[in-house]
Amino acid sequence: MPRIVTVGIAQLGPIPRTQSRPDVVLRLLALMEDAAKSGCDLIVYPEAALTAFFPHWMVEGDQELDSYFESEMPNAAVQPLFDAARRLRIGFHLGYCELDFSTGTKRRFNTSILVDQDGQIVGKYRKIHLPGGHDFMPGHPFQNLEKRYFEVGDLGWPVWNAFGGKVGMMICNDRRWPEAYRVMGLQGVELIVLGYNTPVHNPAMPETDDLGNFHNQLVMAAGAYQNGCFVIGVAKAGVEEGVDQIGQSCAFAPSGELLARCVTLGDELQVARCDLDLCHSYKTSIFNFAKHRRPEHYGLILERTGAGDILGR
Repeated sequence: MPRIVTVGIAQLGPIPRTQSRPDVVLRLLALMEDAAKSGCDLIVYPEAALTAFFPHWMVEGDQELDSYFESEMPNAAVQPLFDAARRLRIGFHLGYCELDFSTGTKRRFNTSILVDQDGQIVGKYRKIHLPGGHDFMPGHPFQNLEKRYFEVGDLGWPVWNAFGGKVGMMICNDRRWPEAYRVMGLQGVELIVLGYNTPVHNPAMPETDDLGNFHNQLVMAAGAYQNGCFVIGVAKAGVEEGVDQIGQSCAFAPSGELLARCVTLGDELQVARCDLDLCHSYKTSIFNFAKHRRPEHYGLILERTGAGDILGR
């Protein structure tokens, strides 16, 4: 019997700084209702889906900064999502900014969770590849201060048994790095879900601005193909607080083929039908890691090419 997971790609348009969490959650709920009507088992929301993406500007003081973070999940503002998931029998992936006190100190993470059709959290991921820098950059059209506001994720890249298969998460810039896919690929991942907030303009490499959407799809298609899995990437798109962000939220098959893609820069739902059994042939043939991958030889290759010194070996 085929293992079909029907996934809702729930792109969001801009979230103004002035929009409250309850109002944002109403937008998320509207997309969830549409996804349920479309027969979705899972709906995927973007990175930092509850607020404007504040790392794009300088935030002064802990009180203002903490206002963008969630100290518990669920909380009163987000509980309606969990209730609706249980009522509609639909799971969801949600990106948000997490305030953590579990170590006795205050830590801030860029986080996502996976919630099942009973409204229960089955997995949490914290972003590892933080882009940008720590210091304010005068003269730039916007900032990218994730290294200032977040700590590097400390949960690794786990894979969870959920929705009839093996599911993993990553966030935004993680999708550009092959290690993110491969660590989960080695655990047999069949479905990777992720959110992003990606500006059209890259101040460090403006010559690549016209390639933003191409690179976005390139890395996800490659990650899907090389690891024999489905990849769902969902954007917060459009002009948010003066920052123009790419859209084209999309889904890729284990073949690397595009399954579905959003066509606007606003709140939009697209649906991808993912047959997890399609992963099997890729994982047991061309990308059979146990048969064809020989990491014990990599060190020798690095030494012979001189690359070992570059990598700090």
